[in-house]
Amino acid sequence: QVQLVESGGGLVQAGGSLRLSCVASGIIFRINAMGWYRQAPGKQRELVARITTGSGTNYADSVKGRFTISRDNAKNTVYLQMNSLKPEDTAVYYCNAVLLGLTGRGDYWGQGTQVTVSS
Repeated sequence: QVQLVESGGGLVQAGGSLRLSCVASGIIFRINAMGWYRQAPGKQRELVARITTGSGTNYADSVKGRFTISRDNAKNTVYLQMNSLKPEDTAVYYCNAVLLGLTGRGDYWGQGTQVTVSS
């Protein structure tokens, strides 16, 4: 069974930085893409950043120039370095992976980690 486990969330002042990590575990044959999404209270879940196996990336316009996504393929891990954080970045951040496991190709989610940015 595949699991995604996030870590690194917390409380930070505006202008500060946080680094999120997400490890995928279980029987995984190939990870096609990994990414981070976020959901603020009363809002829909939105894409923050995504990275493919070939290290192609895309970012939400609101985080470009402030956030950097990276991955370690050998460790099935994706990172999100968040700099110059703003109060509007406050949300639950979810890790996502599109991968090939025992049951075939699937879309997997972590449990979420809270990021709170105070003004």
